[in-house]
Amino acid sequence: MPKSRLRKKSDYTPPPSTTTAVKLSSGRSWVAPLMLALFLVGLVWIVTYYVTSGSYPVESWRNWNILVGFGFIAAGFGVSTQWK
Repeated sequence: MPKSRLRKKSDYTPPPSTTTAVKLSSGRSWVAPLMLALFLVGLVWIVTYYVTSGSYPVESWRNWNILVGFGFIAAGFGVSTQWK
């Protein structure tokens, strides 16, 4: 039986590439400063409460001041999820 003719595939040639500049900035330059600010506000709030024996920042809140300080710190962690 005669052999069938094999078709030769043409070699792959990639299309000509054009180089373009890629901008790596994500546009979220506000995230890191805000995150650090929230961490520091929370830390200062808690330290101020302990150092002044509950007189500052808000005396009528008593132990809720600790929760407010940790709330600022938690908000800092929440903002950190936006960092790229």
